[in-house]
Amino acid sequence: MESNAVAEDGAGQPKRFRAVEYVRMSTEHQQYSTENQADKIREYAAHRNIDIVRTYADAGKSGLRIDGRQALQQLIKDVESGSADFSIILVYDVSRWGRFQDADESAYYEYICKRKNIHVAYVAEQFENDGSPVATIVKGVKRAMAGEYSRELSAKVFAGQCRLIELGFRQGGPAGFGLRRVLLDQSGSVKAELSRGEHKSLQTDRVILMPGPDSEIQVVNQIYRWFTDDGLTESEIAVRLNETGVRTDLDRNWTRSTVREVLTNEKYIGNNVYNRRSFKLKKLRVENTPDMWIKKEGAFESVVAPDVFYIAQGIVRARAYRFSNDELIERLRSLFQNRGFLSGLIIDETEGMPSTSAYIHRFGSLIRAYQTVGFTPDRDYQYLEANQFLRRLHPQIVAQTEKAIGELGGSIVRDPATDLLHVNKEFTVSLVLARCQTHDNGRNRWKVRFDTGLAPDMTVAVRLNHTNQAPLDYYLLPRLDFGLPRISLADHNAVEIESYRFDTLDYFYGMAQRTRIRRAA
Repeated sequence: MESNAVAEDGAGQPKRFRAVEYVRMSTEHQQYSTENQADKIREYAAHRNIDIVRTYADAGKSGLRIDGRQALQQLIKDVESGSADFSIILVYDVSRWGRFQDADESAYYEYICKRKNIHVAYVAEQFENDGSPVATIVKGVKRAMAGEYSRELSAKVFAGQCRLIELGFRQGGPAGFGLRRVLLDQSGSVKAELSRGEHKSLQTDRVILMPGPDSEIQVVNQIYRWFTDDGLTESEIAVRLNETGVRTDLDRNWTRSTVREVLTNEKYIGNNVYNRRSFKLKKLRVENTPDMWIKKEGAFESVVAPDVFYIAQGIVRARAYRFSNDELIERLRSLFQNRGFLSGLIIDETEGMPSTSAYIHRFGSLIRAYQTVGFTPDRDYQYLEANQFLRRLHPQIVAQTEKAIGELGGSIVRDPATDLLHVNKEFTVSLVLARCQTHDNGRNRWKVRFDTGLAPDMTVAVRLNHTNQAPLDYYLLPRLDFGLPRISLADHNAVEIESYRFDTLDYFYGMAQRTRIRRAA
């Protein structure tokens, strides 16, 4: 739609166009606040006979990828459905559409809209997005500039973080058992201790680590004595800690990997280490070699004596280096044959297995190590015991559903080949179990995979609790509202997602209930 063209309806009056606005704000300057974007968009619409009928907003979302930008995903979905009640999408500028590292990806999403005869207008740009050669060239340059901005910003942020690390300040991540995060003001004075999930609010404030309570420090040093003096393995130490009622900093039972974290992390001797892993520009996570690490020694007060720590590291390295590549592969192959699949968690939790870091060091990545034994991971596996529990839980919930609906007068038929449920011969239901996955930052995620091949009318997603041992709650997800192959749930979700959440399946049972209607005399 050209800016200087005014269409008229049959009565000679200026034609009104229906549009939606898309706004996005990450953590950038105030000029990109969603309010400022909306003001500029409404000013643009007022001068062009455009009625804004809906707003799609992604607040606090990076523009590097479409993942996590639920509003943009929904907008593209509405466009592709063919039933969109608008003909224009108003966006502040090219960078708000996205700072995709591949400019073709930005063009692809716009092309989807164009194919459905829906025009994308960038209201704050100096060019009119009219498909002319000049507009195409300028838009391509703008897309490349938007991506380059993110690359330059990433490099500047990384340099600043490295500088702060070298000055002895902490850059993100939980403190860990036996340690606490403490907030300092610009003069270096202690302001307060930060609880888990709390962050600094002032740019001039800084965070450091300090020893925690004496009781936790004693436990940390006991772990080292068991490991270096008594020769206990990480699993044996975890058992002792659990038997005595000691909990981790996350209030969980100890495992082989959590004990190993205490035994190998240099923060326990006061060293500030950064850049052990890279995840720049939302791309592949990379394990960096030690020469790429940024380190400040003696940045914090140590919890463990340095000589004790390095003795423990010698024991750990001796375990890893005593294996040749052939031996590492043979142990991995044996684990694969016994378990049927592999994951970093399984490797770290299996007694007698070298650590995942040993495989990464020798083969470059876990994926390459997996390939040597013929394993191709296609999903995120956790404990084998959890998988066995899921296989037991699924038929239990199906049987419970059949019984409850039957008692309410309804009927349910299960397809033995697909487990698809036919309720009252009226609609179909697929029951899926969503396992809880806890990330390194302590946040929980549940992945819900829809069975697009069966195309059920409704998917009942059973979200499991943090231990994956019992249902937490239930999401009743109609296919008409959820056309994606999968969605990701968090501890706290958007209102439009939470409206489908229920504590029990009683509402679902009520949908299948049969009510007797008395015949009128």
